[in-house]
Amino acid sequence: MDETRDDEAADLLSRLEVIEAQPLATRADAYDALHDALSRRLETGPAGAAAPR
Repeated sequence: MDETRDDEAADLLSRLEVIEAQPLATRADAYDALHDALSRRLETGPAGAAAPR
């Protein structure tokens, strides 16, 4: 499980580095897309978790 978290953290850092390398005018859209992706992931909850009652 720790390996998965390490991979996810590395993926997020990589995405942030790519965003930061973009021109300032395009960063907002990239951060918005990242925010949407992370929000969707949070809304789905942890994998394998039971649905709330």
